[in-house]
Amino acid sequence: MHRSTHRIATTAATKQKAATRADRRYWLAVASADHARRGKALGIMQVCHGKGGPLRHIRAGDGVVYYSPTISFGGKDRIQAFTAIGMAENDRTYQADMGEGFRPFRRDVKYVEAKEASILPLLDRLELTRGKRNWGYSFRFGLVEIARGDFEAIAAAMAANL
Repeated sequence: MHRSTHRIATTAATKQKAATRADRRYWLAVASADHARRGKALGIMQVCHGKGGPLRHIRAGDGVVYYSPTISFGGKDRIQAFTAIGMAENDRTYQADMGEGFRPFRRDVKYVEAKEASILPLLDRLELTRGKRNWGYSFRFGLVEIARGDFEAIAAAMAANL
């Protein structure tokens, strides 16, 4: 490749990466800890009982963090913690066959090593929850866009290396 052509290609790639970072969005997904942990082990995410529509808002490179109100689905065993964190790997939303007619939509996520972290010490620090008596109300939608600062605060609490 000619030196000037290489420089143009490199500059275009650099601009694309910068644009990607500038356009990056951050998402809080809600699932029981056992479901979030299973998704992390598989490198996937599912939300809203397998609906595809919410997942289509996520783009490659977007940050994703799971909040788990309980340990098990439908359980009363409260955990109220962030349980998995990573970045969406691509723009592909696809269905998986889990048997008995259940075909949930999924996205691939590159999860990072992180410790689970309680939301309680962060309630007054996060834009999403600060000053809200019923802070969990917006979580009922299953997937919520959050501010970059909130994602970074959660990542720090989880000691995540993003």
